[in-house]
Amino acid sequence: MSEVNRGPRIGGWTRFVTARPRLSLLVALVITALAVVAGSGVGDRMGSGGWEDPTASSTYATQALEREFPASQPNLLLLVDAGDKGVDDPAVAAEAKRLTERLAAEEGVVGVGSYWQTRAPALRAEDGGEALIAARIVGKEKEAGETLERIAPEFRGAQGPVDVSVGGPVAVRHEMQVIIQEDLLRAELIALPVTLVLLVMVFGSAIAALLPLGIGIVAILGTNAVLRGITEITDVSVFAQNLTTALGLGLAVDYALFIVRRFREELAEGAEVRDAVGTTLRTAGRTVLFSALTVAVSLAAMMVFPQYFLRSFAYAGIAVVLLAAAAALILLPAALMLLGHRVNSLDLRRLFRRGRNTPVPGAGIAAASPPGGRAESGGGWGRTAALVMRRAPLFAVATATGLVLLGLPFLGVKFGTADDRQLPSSSQARVVQEDIRGGFPGSPGGGLEVLGEGGATAAEYADYRDRVAALPDVRRIDGPVVSGDHAYFTVLPRGEAVGQKAQQLVRELRSEPAAFDTSVTGTAAVLVDSKDAIADRLPLAAGIIVVVTLLLVFLLTGSVLIPIQAVVLNALSLTAMFGAVVWVFQDGNLSGLLGFTSTGDIETTLPVLMFCVAFGLSMDYGVFLISRIKEEYDRSGDHEHSVVFGLQRTGGLITAAAVILAVVMVAIGTSRVTNTKMLGLGIALAVVMDAMVVRSLLVPAVMKLTGKATWWAPGPLRRFHDRFGVSEGEPRPAVEADGADRAVSGAGERDKVGV
Repeated sequence: MSEVNRGPRIGGWTRFVTARPRLSLLVALVITALAVVAGSGVGDRMGSGGWEDPTASSTYATQALEREFPASQPNLLLLVDAGDKGVDDPAVAAEAKRLTERLAAEEGVVGVGSYWQTRAPALRAEDGGEALIAARIVGKEKEAGETLERIAPEFRGAQGPVDVSVGGPVAVRHEMQVIIQEDLLRAELIALPVTLVLLVMVFGSAIAALLPLGIGIVAILGTNAVLRGITEITDVSVFAQNLTTALGLGLAVDYALFIVRRFREELAEGAEVRDAVGTTLRTAGRTVLFSALTVAVSLAAMMVFPQYFLRSFAYAGIAVVLLAAAAALILLPAALMLLGHRVNSLDLRRLFRRGRNTPVPGAGIAAASPPGGRAESGGGWGRTAALVMRRAPLFAVATATGLVLLGLPFLGVKFGTADDRQLPSSSQARVVQEDIRGGFPGSPGGGLEVLGEGGATAAEYADYRDRVAALPDVRRIDGPVVSGDHAYFTVLPRGEAVGQKAQQLVRELRSEPAAFDTSVTGTAAVLVDSKDAIADRLPLAAGIIVVVTLLLVFLLTGSVLIPIQAVVLNALSLTAMFGAVVWVFQDGNLSGLLGFTSTGDIETTLPVLMFCVAFGLSMDYGVFLISRIKEEYDRSGDHEHSVVFGLQRTGGLITAAAVILAVVMVAIGTSRVTNTKMLGLGIALAVVMDAMVVRSLLVPAVMKLTGKATWWAPGPLRRFHDRFGVSEGEPRPAVEADGADRAVSGAGERDKVGV
């Protein structure tokens, strides 16, 4: 770049952003206000399920049974407690009959039956003190939840000589939805003030600290409006709101930290406000754009899975990432244009610095380097990088080995399905399910249903029943219940309702020949189909993440080795998270401290979700570090110095961003719902490990070992990068271009298209 071009070069994007900052902020304020209106009530329109594959055989069977045999699929259970009288007492039986008739008369309730009607042993507790009234509330989750809210108060509590508790899958899901919304509000009330305090500690200036928080709020409100629109056309999980809050605050803080830090740095070196904004957008702005794209790609990969639970996180994640980036690249520069040097106003750290020298205002998180741009190895992060690079083999091997060891518990992972034990122990829906699970024979609701279609004779049905009853993992088979050309059998497996034996029985039932068409559903069947769907699509999702990440990082760096390093090291940084998930949530360690009940397995979709989110966030920090190293390498041509410089300039930044995001995720992790707790605490651990271990120790050690070959690219790829890639900072003179230096000389010889 010529000396002339080093002056105030405000490109098209910069001119667009900074030309009318007041108008930009006014438009943003109006749009945000509209988003508040559009996104209101979004939580009430969301579902609390979505773990099943809608194209699976079990889903088809469930829908057919709901249509042909409503009583076969009860989702509402009234637990009638007769106390010392027993369920067969005449007064108890009379009251139970009245309750059954009242429930059958309710609008939206079908398939009502009870122990007192059928005398089915599975509906009576083994001690004779409790029995069940079963029914099905029709409609989708939202409609079923509204019906439950309407009728539950009429039946819950004392009813003559009995006491009634409301449970069943519809009650479990409804309570989960209500609790998640309550916990999310509490998490926001915790995270917002704590984040503001941390930002003040990072920036010193209260004005600068408010900017990232404002960007986060805009991103969250905008995403809620987007999700509200999506609920009009498809199902969205209520769990996705947690991701919206976490990423909205976390990424907004990341992006705003990076941009505000660079802006203050430029001001400290004497740049005019407009020039400082332009330089910030051409450097930190590019990095934010690439970071947002890598995070969005990681989250978008969940779109390939059929479960709407995972797809919901893709909807929410993509929206909040793009909105956070857009706000950081449009609203934040406009605000900086108006604030100028006042961005350093209200420096609250002065209260604690009496008698000490005041640091350079633009220094921000880490001390600013000398104006010439070269970082000395002094300073905490610089000394850390220098130490790591002097002992690179030791740090690389020790760190990688430690991370692998932390991930070993994941080798023993057992996949299951979410149930009532996700709820707090005080939840009535959970109490009902636990009473049924522990006190009723055969665990009602834990069986498998076999749907028969096409019609058959009584002899053919009997023959099929006898062959199924002979299977080793079958405890009992009931049925058939016949209606026209349809019939169904209820099969109770031995052992746990979703254990390995039950899952194997699903496969055996599906392979068992019959004179009619069969399909199998039930909790274990849904789990089998969900696991198969994830296994089938996981390679595609991983391939999308890896390929697009490799391409984006190559476009940023022009190196072949750095994108490969980024993917491998990011994956390695997640091992501690996966190991902890199994050790804590599956095996039950720390369950008393954290307040949850271990089910002995991990919900099938959670590891996929946690991988996509944590991998994207790791790439976020990786791009911040790599871009600053690349910028300095283009300027100086000194590989080792560039690594030290990059870590010195971004180490504090990345650590501060990671701590703030971890605080937000821990606030989410205070939820009373186990899956939300696992998501929040697991990703908080992954973020901290990535920032404080991988970026601080493993990355500089590996880059020292790879040396200048880090920047190598073959001729065709180098020319591709020269044409389509981007680079930051100022080029270094075309000095000696031997070996790896020659590979990047073109990247610094001309100014690429600005942001």
